[in-house]
Amino acid sequence: MGRGSDGAEKSGGLDIAYTMRLQRYLARAGVASRRGSEALMTAGRVRVNGQVVTELGSKVTPGVDVVTVDGRACTLADDSAYVMLYKPSGYVTTMSDPQGRPCVASLVPTKRYPGLFPVGRLDADTTGLLLFTTNGDVANQMLHPSRHVWKHYVALVRGVPTRHQLQMLRDGVRMPDGVASPAKARLLSADNPAALPVVGEGLPYNHAVVSLSIHEGRKHQVKKMLRSIGHEVVRLHRDEFGPLTLSGLMPGQWRPLSDAERAMIEGLVSQGEAASAERKAPATRKAPEATQGRGARAPRNGREARRG
Repeated sequence: MGRGSDGAEKSGGLDIAYTMRLQRYLARAGVASRRGSEALMTAGRVRVNGQVVTELGSKVTPGVDVVTVDGRACTLADDSAYVMLYKPSGYVTTMSDPQGRPCVASLVPTKRYPGLFPVGRLDADTTGLLLFTTNGDVANQMLHPSRHVWKHYVALVRGVPTRHQLQMLRDGVRMPDGVASPAKARLLSADNPAALPVVGEGLPYNHAVVSLSIHEGRKHQVKKMLRSIGHEVVRLHRDEFGPLTLSGLMPGQWRPLSDAERAMIEGLVSQGEAASAERKAPATRKAPEATQGRGARAPRNGREARRG
């Protein structure tokens, strides 16, 4: 797995190209801040493949498009680090802890990747996939509520949830701090490989394993949701975060993301920026004829047209 000559990511023989907004590209290339990059664009000093680009919503494909500022080529310094950790139980999700508790910073290569930080958090007693990066844009996009990045958890709970209780989770269960967004919920058998991290040597009597996917990120949310339907969480494990799946690791181990995984993460950022730009774009004003209802009378003169 590696980067092809055209700059696209390679995975299984397939090219996985991703785009990003031009001002973000310029900022990542170290040309200027995002606002400064926008000023360069509107001043007509930025060219893409030889063409002047002033439209702030324009996109480029890193490694494919040639970007220049005042005739000087700008290359994207791909120095962002992405690390996946299999977080074990007993570690707090902080890079330092004034109380002296074990923290995840001791498990990841912070000297090799200065500025590494966790994307979101897991409770101290929760295990599983924890993403680290040095890229703030990626962290913001993956955690922003409007992005709806799904996270999958496996929970060992006391008691066995009924069909009605599972449906409550799917409909959006009421919690002490408000109603949760609809989740994906089902029971897992004890011999399901996904249940192994919370079942261990066997399923205790009068316990069950719940598969739960959510796209919100409130504090202790999964535990609150399951408690709201009458089932206390005994063990909790996360094995998916957006397009990432926990694989090839034992508790306490880490690995860099593959090229394909990096491409998927960068794609999330580009999609999020595109959606944000679309929401901010002014609505197209309709012609006066289109806004008049049936039988509406056209203005007879300029004076009447100015009324209202």
